[in-house]
Amino acid sequence: MSAIDDLTRELRRLPGIGTKTALRLAFHMVKGPKEDIHRLAGALAQVAERIHPCPRCGNYCSAEVCSVCRDPSRDRSVICVVEEAYEVGAIERTGRYGGLFHVLGGRLSPLDGVGPGQLDIDGLLERVSDPEEKPKEVILATNASVEGEATAVYLETLLRPHGLRITRLARGIPVGSDLEYVDGTTIAEALAGRREVGDGSA
Repeated sequence: MSAIDDLTRELRRLPGIGTKTALRLAFHMVKGPKEDIHRLAGALAQVAERIHPCPRCGNYCSAEVCSVCRDPSRDRSVICVVEEAYEVGAIERTGRYGGLFHVLGGRLSPLDGVGPGQLDIDGLLERVSDPEEKPKEVILATNASVEGEATAVYLETLLRPHGLRITRLARGIPVGSDLEYVDGTTIAEALAGRREVGDGSA
């Protein structure tokens, strides 16, 4: 198998990349300056060596603790729970949220073999029980999908005994969409209009 075949196979492992796209990318790299390939390889090597989950919230970072967790100006009374680390950036880009985050690392999906044990739920429960960090509100910002809703309901059941204010994002976000692809204004409005979980509102 040639080096191009190897590269194509690896590119196909990326989400949203099919065989044709992988081939186009592989040949684009081959046709370009070798310096571009070395620069890309170097960037990938740095990610592999330096990037890791923040031990507090699960967001990816290169420092010991992520920039959000170590920022003293953040509102530590609120934790926004998201499914994936890239959704932290989607919310941060709105400029309308100043609290902390917690990354679950996915969502409950029994058909895909993802249960509570595969998500960082224990870490969230530890944070809300920590007397030094104990928040007053947890925003369940899971995606508006069947799995996202099921994850939010499960988390609400676990969090309710802690006496927290538990809110969800308002329904400004289209059902079935991922936060990564929702525009900042919509996310900002959803954050501002979040509602209490279990209050009976639509």
